[in-house]
Amino acid sequence: MTETLATIGVPRLARGVRLRHDEARGQWVLLAPERVLNPDPIAVEILKKVDGVRSIDTIVDELASAFTVDRQRVATDVDAFLAGLVEKGMIEVTNPVIGDAAS
Repeated sequence: MTETLATIGVPRLARGVRLRHDEARGQWVLLAPERVLNPDPIAVEILKKVDGVRSIDTIVDELASAFTVDRQRVATDVDAFLAGLVEKGMIEVTNPVIGDAAS
């Protein structure tokens, strides 16, 4: 079952997973060990922003602004898409450490 991801979480491609443009096919592919996915254009826009630095909130804000779409709809779609890739082991999401745990 797909879970909701924390909006402050920072997604990155899992080890061995790469987003590449396949010149021969003229399309983007998500490559993983023994797997190749052909993401649609919307998925590609999301994946291009998965850099291990941007939070899910930042990705949603950037996409909502770039495509002039309702932010809540973008948030729902991005969450579902990334959660599906987390379940497949293709995306990892880390939560940033805020403050010092010892204080």
